[in-house]
Amino acid sequence: MYLTRFRVNTGRPGARRLLSSPQSLHAAAMSSFPGLLPTTTDGPRVLWRLDHNARAEVFLYIVSPERPDLTHLVEQAGWPTAALDPDTPGWQTRPYAPFLERLTKGGTWAFRLTANPVHYIRRKDGEPTKRTAHRTPVHQKAWLLDRQERSGFRIVEKSDENRLLPSGTTHKGHRHHGDRHELTVREPRSLAFSKSDEAGPKRHRVTVVTATFDGRLEVTDPEALRHTLTQGLGKAKAYGCGLMTLAPLPTTTE
Repeated sequence: MYLTRFRVNTGRPGARRLLSSPQSLHAAAMSSFPGLLPTTTDGPRVLWRLDHNARAEVFLYIVSPERPDLTHLVEQAGWPTAALDPDTPGWQTRPYAPFLERLTKGGTWAFRLTANPVHYIRRKDGEPTKRTAHRTPVHQKAWLLDRQERSGFRIVEKSDENRLLPSGTTHKGHRHHGDRHELTVREPRSLAFSKSDEAGPKRHRVTVVTATFDGRLEVTDPEALRHTLTQGLGKAKAYGCGLMTLAPLPTTTE
């Protein structure tokens, strides 16, 4: 497994086209692997995520079973001249397995995840259930908290003195987790784009609601967490959702 980071040159027309279409960006990411067919369904999948750290600082992260070649992305949405230097090809790729193997039960990490929080509802008796997006931070947080244990981690709880709201605070008649966890939701996005019908020329409109989670977690099941980090969490993985990454927690000095 490999973890790759590519900085997008947001000033280029090609970059703007890619950033406006999750389907195009997925195709560009999949084109980075000569030996991996886009239709492959077995084995480790290719996950990707866009981090909009600032208006002109956008990073593409990719987790993949093979080492990618992002030359086409550099030419279309990077800095081709700077990439002529063999020491700075335009992206950074590192083996992911050594990091994954170091995960141990009880370890704590900062994490980031862009996901597609959804649930299934039935509007009327007898109707089939329909997949519907969670659109509020309260319900989006609850979506992730409901999946934490089986995904191999537990989101760290805040100490009482650092909470602004008590656990169990109600919201429109429903109990939720208040300000209990080291967890924030940012960058809610509603992505709407046209998707080609694989069986013909027909196109249909697709809407994907995404949320980016930042927080702190404790590893409860290293093997399950490795699966989460390499297979993704939730739906819409082809459209930039599901990729969780970990980072060391900042050290504090007395």
